[in-house]
Amino acid sequence: MARKESADNADTATPGRLKQIALTYKMTRRADSKVGLVVAGVGIVTFGVFLAIGFLIDHPVYLGILGFLLAFLAMAIIFGRRAERAAFGQMEGQPGAAAAVLENVGRGWTTTPAIAMNRSQDVVHRAIGKAGIVLVAEGNPNRLKTLLAAEKKKMARIVVDVPVHDIMVGNGEGQVPLKKLRTTMLKLPRVLSGPQVTAASDRLRAMGDLMSNMPLPKGPVPGRGMRGPRQ
Repeated sequence: MARKESADNADTATPGRLKQIALTYKMTRRADSKVGLVVAGVGIVTFGVFLAIGFLIDHPVYLGILGFLLAFLAMAIIFGRRAERAAFGQMEGQPGAAAAVLENVGRGWTTTPAIAMNRSQDVVHRAIGKAGIVLVAEGNPNRLKTLLAAEKKKMARIVVDVPVHDIMVGNGEGQVPLKKLRTTMLKLPRVLSGPQVTAASDRLRAMGDLMSNMPLPKGPVPGRGMRGPRQ
């Protein structure tokens, strides 16, 4: 029974994976019209090289099978990279793009989006990991300096023994492009142990954030003149 159930689950999961791959390909092709030709070309060239080597050493079957497997792997790698590049291209410049990247940095990181924001919707997100606290800001660089300075001062009061890094997302001088955000964070030196990360995260959670569990505003901030109904 257990084998039959696992086989049924595998059969159910396969169409889902294929559908997801097809959807990813369609989304990638909108931004990268040559993705199909490039991926197919990589597969054909890889398979052709191994097959040619197989004929030269008189083992075309073995090298052909190996070439087919390696061609499939090369196609998957190239497609993944181009799909990731296309996704970043579509996300870049949109509000909340940095938070979406932070959610996929990897295991060991805890992300809290929009811990600080101004009326112009310049936002600061926070991630905690073994590298310490990373404040990631997106928006206007001049306005973000004030937000980042205030958050760094707040972090220094609450978690004194934890390093605080700040990253400003953008394509200007001193900024980190969105597509390089994950790589930049993973390159930060790991100076904290697991228990230290948990303790810092608990301390910040106990403090609470002004923007926690609140959606980003889509319209103007209400004025102070709004009052409740008179009794």
